[in-house]
Amino acid sequence: MKVEQLFTSCLAEMAYYIESNGEAAIIDPLRETEPYIEMAKADGAKIKYIFLTHFHADFVSGQVDLAKKTGATIVFGPNADPQYEIHQGKDGEEFKLGNGKITLLHTPGHTMESSSYLITDEKGNTPYVCTGDCLFIGDVGRPDLAVKSGKLTQEDLAGHLFDSLRNKIMTLPDDIIVYPNHGAGSACGKNMSSETFDTLGNQKKTNYALRADMTKEEFIVEVTTGLKPPPQYFGNNVRMNKGINISIDEVLAKGTRPIDAATFKEMSERGDILVVDTRSKDDYAEEGTVPGAWYIGVDGNFAPWVGSLIKNINQKIIFIAEGGREHEVVTRFSRVGYDNILGYLRGGIHAWLAAGFKVDKIGSVSATQFANKLEEGSIEVALDVRKESEYLSEHVVGVENYPLDFIHSSFAEIKPDKEYFLHCASGYRSLIAASIFQANGVKNVTDVRGGFKDIKDTGAKLTEYVCPTTLL
Repeated sequence: MKVEQLFTSCLAEMAYYIESNGEAAIIDPLRETEPYIEMAKADGAKIKYIFLTHFHADFVSGQVDLAKKTGATIVFGPNADPQYEIHQGKDGEEFKLGNGKITLLHTPGHTMESSSYLITDEKGNTPYVCTGDCLFIGDVGRPDLAVKSGKLTQEDLAGHLFDSLRNKIMTLPDDIIVYPNHGAGSACGKNMSSETFDTLGNQKKTNYALRADMTKEEFIVEVTTGLKPPPQYFGNNVRMNKGINISIDEVLAKGTRPIDAATFKEMSERGDILVVDTRSKDDYAEEGTVPGAWYIGVDGNFAPWVGSLIKNINQKIIFIAEGGREHEVVTRFSRVGYDNILGYLRGGIHAWLAAGFKVDKIGSVSATQFANKLEEGSIEVALDVRKESEYLSEHVVGVENYPLDFIHSSFAEIKPDKEYFLHCASGYRSLIAASIFQANGVKNVTDVRGGFKDIKDTGAKLTEYVCPTTLL
């Protein structure tokens, strides 16, 4: 039996491809269908099942399109009630796949339909369990995303999660490999490991939530403490995953339409269209961008930042990309449900400049220049746009925290007539923030190249370091 973990770093998401004797199954597929179809084709296999661990909040999954193209059966656990045809599995139900089988284990807690999938190979061994968002490496799924007013509290869900872990997962063999749905960087947990798999036995030793002598009451307190508000797009993605969406093929066809510079300019000046510049940090900073554009580089955590920052999931968007990457950009927009992409600037920023149109540029200084200006007292306002936990762990003395995650809710604090110096950890998030500042009328905004990573080497005065894990 072939079991392959498919890791998508932008979303810190893991899907799974399983094949045995000409039959294949996909667990938690992304929106795009072709990679899975091509994998099965290469193995001479037919995709028989598409298993979902739950209704995902942080990405739009591709089960409906994939089922239409392959004839595969979509399987959810108990309590799932989507708007499309599924096989609603029962706890303990077995699904034959080639010469092996996959067993559904209902593991509610992160959500009430949450299920894990135990893989049994041709020899009858159970080498893997795909735990979805029930059990991560070093953490467990947050229990606040499926709260229902008057019905379920996060404490109720945490209690279900405790029972699921103790009764369904921790009873499995210690040498079984735990394959979760997410890793470090996902907002579906508090403090996930960067490792993408581990033995259950090792997790029992190292994962705080699996401590053998932990009571249910202690567990509930542990997993509900320190939860930050989820990104604003999570609710939209859950609704999309319960419904039938525009096909990925239609989204790609519309979104990859080339737009000439003159038309792009006209569209960029409309109040209902947002321009997103997805190029590299260097190209964006050196060449400038279309006035009013937001910068969200495709080489960073593109999709989560799109979802966190663009409030309207139906927002009309046109974009600037490096040549040849237009398909990739639209794919990554679609992964978090931003399907209203109208096209891209044909010829890129060079075509814009050739047409004689002006560009906006973000001012920048090196970390050393920033440290010197700070020491001289010549900086009006300096902001650290990292997450609060990063800031509290260690920051430059005298610099305020202004997390990018909450830039829109905090923007009333920003005064357009002041000069701002922004930095993050390495320069990606600060450029995003600077572009939004500029698009909203703040013209004196300067990015600190290299971010906090480089600032630490300048001798700037820093607060005492505190391990981030103690801040949860």
